[in-house]
Amino acid sequence: MFAAYAARIDADDPLSGLELGERPEPVARPGWSVVTVRAASLNHHDLWSLRGVGLPAEKLPMILGCDAAGIDEHGNEVVLHSVIGQSGHGVGPDEPRSILTERYQGTFAQQVAVPTWNLLPKPAGLSFEEAACLPTAWLTAYRMLFTNAGVKPGDTVLVQGAGGGVSTALVVLGRAAGLRVWVTGRDEAKRDRALELGADAAFPSGARLPERVDAVMETVGAATWSHSVKSLRPGGTIVISGATSGPSPAAAELNRIFFLELRVVGSTMGTKEELAGLLSFCATTGVRPVIDSVLPLDGAPEALARLAKGEVFGKLVLTP
Repeated sequence: MFAAYAARIDADDPLSGLELGERPEPVARPGWSVVTVRAASLNHHDLWSLRGVGLPAEKLPMILGCDAAGIDEHGNEVVLHSVIGQSGHGVGPDEPRSILTERYQGTFAQQVAVPTWNLLPKPAGLSFEEAACLPTAWLTAYRMLFTNAGVKPGDTVLVQGAGGGVSTALVVLGRAAGLRVWVTGRDEAKRDRALELGADAAFPSGARLPERVDAVMETVGAATWSHSVKSLRPGGTIVISGATSGPSPAAAELNRIFFLELRVVGSTMGTKEELAGLLSFCATTGVRPVIDSVLPLDGAPEALARLAKGEVFGKLVLTP
């Protein structure tokens, strides 16, 4: 079957390790299902894999891709939950959790195998392309807001970094849930598009805000960390799910964190139950993922190059 896969690891030039070509079809085994992929979406996790983060060289070649929607062997339209081993379903009880492409072949292919437990019904109102955007970036945003932030309708949430898959999801989900959503970003065009999506205000990166916020959604890391801490009201919460600009800020702001009793909460992906909640949320509210572009599977190099350069607003989707 045709696939986009990591053939080599290169921390400095990750795209050089990407290849397109034929890979073995997945083989069905007890407790697992083979899904015909109709759409798969990109994540920064794919670039990190090409750099060797979470993907050791001995696992190569590895088909990339965490997220997908497709059709199972019984003809059901399904969405994949890409965390394997969290529950023990389909794997040994002592196997640590991993994300597709860390231990098991991913979704940038015509077919993918996952534990049957990891499949959820695709709502009829969602296209395959829309559904494929949900299991990583949108699930991450859903967990950040509704599980870990402790916010309620009417609260003000600051989203650092306009334009990425998680940040656009945070804007759309937050607005639909009755939150006041502010965003920051370096690019004026991306700030304007965030306003079109429903953000209540958009500011240049690092700008002084009109007032302190109840929670900050942090995915940027070192470049915005100090601003995030200084933007919080006393007792407020930072939820951090990524550090695309690096994990080591110049100042940790520890004095401000303990003196103002701020909460710093780490957040990674989400559970199958939370993905079910997200699918239901989208189905009942009419919320839909923001899609930048849909490309054929052989467009994976172009898509990953755009993602690496930050030339994306929303999600990039591949269709086999």
